[in-house]
Amino acid sequence: MQWLALSSEEKFASLLEQSKINPVLIFKHSTRCSVSAMAKRSFELAWPTSSSTEVYLLDLISFRSVSNLIADRLSVVHQSPQALLIKDGKCIYNASHEDINAAYISSLV
Repeated sequence: MQWLALSSEEKFASLLEQSKINPVLIFKHSTRCSVSAMAKRSFELAWPTSSSTEVYLLDLISFRSVSNLIADRLSVVHQSPQALLIKDGKCIYNASHEDINAAYISSLV
């Protein structure tokens, strides 16, 4: 699986525009949390290798301001770990912890 880094507010704005053409996925991950590490690993194992959806990884420890902007702009409560599927500039799927379902997400794109 190829993660793309989400490390700035400008990149978030860009991917919102991109989502108007193709859905994008944001995975919010805390590098200090074992639960987040397990959720990320489970997601990586379950995400279909054939998917063309771009998947962005947001390191919450390093880029908390970006996470706060995402929560505000998309009207979703911040959680960690958290998966957000963005289409047409809006969040159409939002799950956290063990509710993150890679197979279900891939069926939506």
